[in-house]
Amino acid sequence: MLKIQTFTFNPFQENTYIVYDEIGNCAIFDPGTSSTQEEQELTQFITDQKLTPVALVNTHCHVDHVLGNRFIFEQYGLMPQLHEGEVPTLVAVQNYAPMYGIRYEVSPIPEAFLQEGSEITIGSHILKTLFVPGHSPAHLCFYSADYGFLIGGDVLFRNSIGRTDLPGGNHQLLLDSIKKEVYTLPDNTVVYPGHGPTTTVGYEKETNPFVRG
Repeated sequence: MLKIQTFTFNPFQENTYIVYDEIGNCAIFDPGTSSTQEEQELTQFITDQKLTPVALVNTHCHVDHVLGNRFIFEQYGLMPQLHEGEVPTLVAVQNYAPMYGIRYEVSPIPEAFLQEGSEITIGSHILKTLFVPGHSPAHLCFYSADYGFLIGGDVLFRNSIGRTDLPGGNHQLLLDSIKKEVYTLPDNTVVYPGHGPTTTVGYEKETNPFVRG
């Protein structure tokens, strides 16, 4: 069985997720830790639950989603897993993070990359990688068919969608990506977004003012 723990970190109120199995394997998605206190909150949960981090995954590489990459790498020896198309976005963070007054320790850049259809393995459990660009150039989401959830990043929020006015954003592409990759999932799929509360695919198809099913 997979469980999900949510943390809300940094000035952007970004959701960081730990997805873990019944024997203690866990994957860390979008670590947004921006202070020592937040780092301690994350590691304390891992310690208390006796978890072993096996993967560090970025849905995309805007500043609020990668602030903790270096910390996780140094703490647990995990290189971030992301789409190669996000590398320019990741590299740019070190140039603009100071504009927000945020401490940023430069993320390592992996030598191997995720693609559409890649799998994230947590023990015996598998999350399928979906390619959902538009908010960022090569945004990924991660879907568990067995447990009916999607780690969605900044693609789809409760009654909203990701902004597309940042470099690499494309509004129509995001709408098309949501319809193709997210709205084709079962209606009861729970979406864990990069900001704000969870939602479901069915609820958004019926009520989302930006993109209806």
